[in-house]
Amino acid sequence: MSAIIHWNTFGPQDWQAQFARLERTTLPQSYAYALAVCPRARQRARWGLIEINGRAAGMVQVQEAGILRNALHALIIDRGPLWFEGFGGAGDFDAFMAALTRRFPRRIGRKYRIIPEMPDGAELDTLMRRYGFQKTGAPYETIWLDLRPDEDVLRRNLRKNWRGALNKAEQNGEITMDWSLNTAGFKDFLKNYAQDKTQKGYGGASVDMVMALAKTFVPGGNMLLGRALSHRQVLGSVLVLKHGRSATYQIGWTSAQGRAAGAQNLLLWRAALELKQQGITGFDLGGINDDTAKGVQQFKQGMGGVAVRLGAVYG
Repeated sequence: MSAIIHWNTFGPQDWQAQFARLERTTLPQSYAYALAVCPRARQRARWGLIEINGRAAGMVQVQEAGILRNALHALIIDRGPLWFEGFGGAGDFDAFMAALTRRFPRRIGRKYRIIPEMPDGAELDTLMRRYGFQKTGAPYETIWLDLRPDEDVLRRNLRKNWRGALNKAEQNGEITMDWSLNTAGFKDFLKNYAQDKTQKGYGGASVDMVMALAKTFVPGGNMLLGRALSHRQVLGSVLVLKHGRSATYQIGWTSAQGRAAGAQNLLLWRAALELKQQGITGFDLGGINDDTAKGVQQFKQGMGGVAVRLGAVYG
């Protein structure tokens, strides 16, 4: 099996048309993400169409930086490559790695960071070592929610206590939902998110990063902001980014009053239904790590999604 990577041979519209073919996509591999992240990090994006045995097999987006005519060179692949139907097995990834390292051989002055969108395990680790890569970080874990089933099936799949909190919020006649995306609402969201992040001391995207993402996702209609309110008081909000046929829960916050009322559950449930209505088939609920955010994994698993443990960070 052999692979060829065709680099930057198509324009943005062609890239996004190909991206829309993918069954499942990840936020860091989306075009709008590169437009937001690369200028801030003084990087440039590189886009590759992967061909295996003469057939279009997948896509990869690389964040790249170099100085002194690339004497010092860095390549970042976060949660990629992504594969078309019929591809994506270990053999395909092996062929991709062979093509990648032929084009960009490992050498003094060149650094890699790769988070493969492949299941974690001994097979992946052996394959990466074959090309000179070692683990430099922990595996990435997330929850994927399949939005293709009917709404009643999705609701039955909710865990009992999660569904109970949702029922409580839905029966509270004082809670209303607002999905309008306007400047005032977005600024209010950022203010509340920043305060919540500071008070609770959790990690997450900076306010500046969220603003950069908004500039590239909003024009294409790919940002979703939901707010739960009671008597005009905001109980909580969620920010979701759409990419191809998938979407990612990016950030959110909930007040103490909102948590007591089940606003978190209502926000994510209504976000899932809104995405489903818009033709999104997969909802990535974001990274889970109980060591740094106690209870986050349990809460997200309550939606009935599947826990996915991906490859570690390799360099």
